[in-house]
Amino acid sequence: MSNERLKSLRSKDLVGIAPLEPGEIQLILDTAEELLDIARRPIKKVPTLRGRTVVNLFMEPSTRTRFSFEVAEKRLSADTLNFSASGSSVSKGETLIDTARNLMAMAPDFIVMRHPNSGAPHRLASMVEASIINAGDGINEHPTQALLDAFTMRRHLGRLEGLAVTIAGDIRHSRVARSNAYLLGKMGATVRFAAPASLMPLHAETLGVEVHHRLESALEGADVVMMLRIQRERQGNMNFPSLREYFDFFGLTPERLELAKPEALVMHPGPINRGVEIDSAVADGSRSVILDQVTNGVAIRMAILYLLSGGHGEPTPAS
Repeated sequence: MSNERLKSLRSKDLVGIAPLEPGEIQLILDTAEELLDIARRPIKKVPTLRGRTVVNLFMEPSTRTRFSFEVAEKRLSADTLNFSASGSSVSKGETLIDTARNLMAMAPDFIVMRHPNSGAPHRLASMVEASIINAGDGINEHPTQALLDAFTMRRHLGRLEGLAVTIAGDIRHSRVARSNAYLLGKMGATVRFAAPASLMPLHAETLGVEVHHRLESALEGADVVMMLRIQRERQGNMNFPSLREYFDFFGLTPERLELAKPEALVMHPGPINRGVEIDSAVADGSRSVILDQVTNGVAIRMAILYLLSGGHGEPTPAS
């Protein structure tokens, strides 16, 4: 990794972690650090994106990611337009291309896109002049989630390089797991995937991760434990006998957490299914930084918007 600090991103878009260089990841994390202070001000707004327009194009349900982007956009003084598949022309059969053409007729500067089909943001980025930010595409990637996860780890543990990060749960259907594997591998961390064989993607090793089929072995000496929910909306039948049995074998309990390092962080991208992948005592415990992830998500998304806008001027002008 070069020691020279980058000052801008190479692409007009952020469609995934895979195309990013380590220096670009570092730049996003450092910029988010500068922007985090805005949330502590009496007036939580700066004029950085005044006059810019952001379209939030969400073709799948979302609460945390969508609200986080909306807060980030408002704190940067951008004009926002929210668009969802429900109640739109998409529900009447309009194609992605036609939707994009109609949106571009409104001259947006950014389109934040969540889509059920893997690769949809990449396709849109090749069609329009606006900057495309991937807010989750199918089971492919969720780059802003991985960035906020890394930012949270770095703020609490001081580094990413050398960390042992366990990601456990429904890995097969998780875009969060894939983006985290890309990012943490680029930044020098060791990633362990833990899941039953039925919830582990084929050839997971090609992502540069350790593969574990028992949670206990994956937890030993971990610096970070990230639990994932079972994505029943992406499955037909459940790939295990029952939720109770799943918790018995793969739920993160206080007893199992003791296998990790004493200062290990507990993370979850949400929504949490208590009593399925994680015990409430762990989710609400002293090691949990789940709510910090939500706070940090706003700063990361502000940083991405700022950098994709060209990064001109100070990100945090004087109050």
